[in-house]
Amino acid sequence: MTDTSDFLEKDKANRIPITGALMLATLMHTLDSTIANVALPNMQGSISASPEQLTWVLTSYILATAVMTPLCGWLAMKFGRKRMIVLSIIGFTAASMLCGIATSVPEMVLFRTLQGLAGASLMPLSQSVMLDTYPQEQIPRVMSLWSSAVILGPILGPIVGGWITEHLDWRWVFFINLPLGIIAVLGVSNFMADDPGGRQRPFDVIGFSALTAFVVGLQVMLDRGPGQDWWESPEIWAWLALALAGLWVFLVQSATARHPFFHRDLARDGNFVGTTIFSFFVGVLLFSTTALLPVMMQNLLGYSAMQTGEASVSRGLGTLISFLMVPFLIQKLGARRVLFIGTVLSIASLWAMAGFDLSMTDWPIVVSGFVQGAGTGLLFAPLSTLAYVTLNPAHRVEGTILSTMARSLGSAIGISLVQAMVLRNSALAHSELSSRMDPTSPMLNDMIAIPGALTTPEGLAQLNGEVTRQAMMIGYVDIFSWMTLITLAMIPLILILRPPPRAPMAKIDGTPD
Repeated sequence: MTDTSDFLEKDKANRIPITGALMLATLMHTLDSTIANVALPNMQGSISASPEQLTWVLTSYILATAVMTPLCGWLAMKFGRKRMIVLSIIGFTAASMLCGIATSVPEMVLFRTLQGLAGASLMPLSQSVMLDTYPQEQIPRVMSLWSSAVILGPILGPIVGGWITEHLDWRWVFFINLPLGIIAVLGVSNFMADDPGGRQRPFDVIGFSALTAFVVGLQVMLDRGPGQDWWESPEIWAWLALALAGLWVFLVQSATARHPFFHRDLARDGNFVGTTIFSFFVGVLLFSTTALLPVMMQNLLGYSAMQTGEASVSRGLGTLISFLMVPFLIQKLGARRVLFIGTVLSIASLWAMAGFDLSMTDWPIVVSGFVQGAGTGLLFAPLSTLAYVTLNPAHRVEGTILSTMARSLGSAIGISLVQAMVLRNSALAHSELSSRMDPTSPMLNDMIAIPGALTTPEGLAQLNGEVTRQAMMIGYVDIFSWMTLITLAMIPLILILRPPPRAPMAKIDGTPD
């Protein structure tokens, strides 16, 4: 086994430039989870993709991240964190270039999968480096700073993606990773100390294989379900069986194996378990919203890609204000209270979204986005602080891996579920609204510019288009209502978390402990 004290001391001496490089790499990774959302309508024509296939473009990236993330901890301990981080940045950047030149759906899904596989280690390993190189009293402030890269990526994605799509081409949403990747690689290579590795535990092949089967089976079931009529299809039942079998084997293996894939001490720590569950639902709610809103604004409200990005600016502004305030709020109120405030703000924003309608201006989108940005900005730093209060430092790498995997899995599941539910609820609403349409109604005929148009195929097609728009908006509103209730149900989790010890505020500097 390799002594870690030497390279950790060197990292502490260079903690500021290391932090900057790792935050840039993390921002690049999280930015790509949503930057393609705004470009989807433009991308759809270029690569001849159906709406269902467009979902694969989003979820293939997140799913690959969720599958690869558990393996990152073992690989980092075997080969060293620095080597893993550098290779991840290089692989992620190369895969981004391939996405930019993709010409078909299979190519795009393959290259997005490679992106997810290559970048999976960036978030958890960056977080573990932060935890190891800063003293305990600086952790809340450092986690707030690091979390800015995690949360700003998904929020800035629609803004940056909208501007690029409007002024350049959708392919540049991937090409911009090249300069970011080069800077991040140079920073990590020059300032982070070499970690020789050699600290890995025996690899649990059964546990990892079972976990992969569970994640892949569940995600493919959710992605394929809407197009296969769900439980009417034997294929969907087969994917469900694979997911359940994988979960069962993983749980049994984790409980009985001599060297389980994840150390059993993680499951014994109440704070870690609680924050990991919370992180899963944050992934579901945050990434689902950022996936739904750009499509809703462009397809139903007629926004351009640039207008969609501009309407999303308030979300980033709310998050920025929260990041500036959260270290002081944690110091004054405690991590649990700040987590509660962030959750309440998230509930309020989703409740406001549940009141959207087709006649609204962009003001409700701007206000609800600001409130949600402020709320989510108050979630990540308290979660990172509370997760490791009682956890043995020896399990930090595995802990950050598992927490990141939970958030990624929540994101992938959330996007697939809400997309499927929007389509289902919209279809039900369309059927209900259509059953009440009477082409001879004077009120309906007054809505059409040409008298008597509802007796013609063209007029009926126009009416059906408006019914479809109304039904789609009902589908979105229903989803936001359900998301409000789910977020409300998360509040009891906060009560079981143990608060960290109070510590005086410390300045973040580059001086070693």
